[in-house]
Amino acid sequence: MIKKISIIACLMLGVVTAQAQHKVVSFFDEMGSARIQTEQFSPMHDTIVMVDHRIDDIIWSRYIYRIIDMRYKQNYQLYFPTKSDDADYRNLFKVITDAVVDGLPIYERNPETIKPDFRQEPIPRAQIPTMFMADDPLADYSDDPTHFDISSSDAMLIHYDSIDDELSFHFYPFEKLVRNQIKYLIQEVVFFDKHTSRLYTKIIGIAPLQADKISTRDDSNIMSSLRESIMFWIPFDALRPYMAMQYTIPNRNEVKRVTFDDFFQKRLFTSYIVGEGNMYNRWIPDYAKTEAEVKKEQARIAAELLNFEQDLWEY
Repeated sequence: MIKKISIIACLMLGVVTAQAQHKVVSFFDEMGSARIQTEQFSPMHDTIVMVDHRIDDIIWSRYIYRIIDMRYKQNYQLYFPTKSDDADYRNLFKVITDAVVDGLPIYERNPETIKPDFRQEPIPRAQIPTMFMADDPLADYSDDPTHFDISSSDAMLIHYDSIDDELSFHFYPFEKLVRNQIKYLIQEVVFFDKHTSRLYTKIIGIAPLQADKISTRDDSNIMSSLRESIMFWIPFDALRPYMAMQYTIPNRNEVKRVTFDDFFQKRLFTSYIVGEGNMYNRWIPDYAKTEAEVKKEQARIAAELLNFEQDLWEY
């Protein structure tokens, strides 16, 4: 009996001690403002945990290409805020821009295809400012009454210092660029791992698209204009540590904190399929000319991915 009482007393003492050590933090600070975490991260927050899939365990895989359109309501958290001087939040394009200034490698688009090629050398630092131009120096804007000319220096979002070999952010053309930055192209691979008996989806690369270069007036030129609209390709894994250090702007709940990395890993975005890996090396706009045909092909690819996973099991 005495032994049982001693054990209970020790347990109660441990609970009281644990409660005494727990620091209660009020939702409001000493000035009466709400404590909303926007920038404070732990030192290990940017440590990305990745599953190492063995190549011998992968028995099936398929490349899928999707476009993330900022005009869809579900993607608003990637597009806003559009200001470059927000003290708490940045949109996805600003996160990418700051990451490039910090040293994130970016790769030129393939002149022959839309697929990324990360085996080539990254774009040299001295050439990076030309990838972030608010105006195309070769374009003719005479028919655009809303266009205003700005100097080539002010048109560059990123400046290069040849003496220090460093890049710097230039805020002036940001708002003009971000208005045109309403689409992203992603390459992802869907694969089945027999070791875990699961179907996985992993984003391989992401590319900002310049919306004003995507023309749908000439059906035969859609793929060419889509290829020309690619600013550059980014290895997604190289971008993840930067996205993990920035919260998205809240959506109707100021307390719910979601980083950009969480947003993509949990697939909170919406997108539509524009292509797949196939023996013909064709994308949907290459052979589907009407809106109904495009939607039919998108539904077919999505159904095949779903059915593949379902057909692996017997009930």
